[in-house]
Parts: sequence; structure tokens; C-alpha cells
Amino acid sequence: MSISVIHKSPFAKKVWFEDSKLFVLLDDGRELGIPLEWFDKLKYASKDQLNQWKLIGKGEGIHWDEIDEDILVEALL
Repeated sequence: MSISVIHKSPFAKKVWFEDSKLFVLLDDGRELGIPLEWFDKLKYASKDQLNQWKLIGKGEGIHWDEIDEDILVEALL
């Protein structure tokens, strides 16, 4: 008998910025640190603009209205 395992992508729970990096806390406990250099819109955004993020799709992605940027959490892994 074969058992199928369904793997779900982790969801973001928290987002913050330090030292030119985007940090994301995932619902499975992992923390990701990604250089802002990877994202032109984030790299050139002000600190105020960076901090105006919101989680979308229950944490599947991160969105910034003012700079019109969306990042899919799965793409960061």
C-alpha cells in the first residue's frame, strides 16, 4: 500500500527589514533573509514604503501597494 504525502508551501507570518535584507518568518518556523538587491522596487523604496507591506492569500505572498510589488513566498525558497 502506497501512502501519498501532500506537501504544502509555507506561508509568511511576519515580514521585516534589516541591513539591506528582507526577512520573512514562515509558519513552519523558518526565517528567510533575502537581499533587497534581488528586487529593484524594494531596493529603491524608502523605509516607510518597505514597511507598508501586507500579506496576501493567507500568507502565500507579500504585497506593497505604493510601489506595486508582489512577491510569492514559494519563489523565495
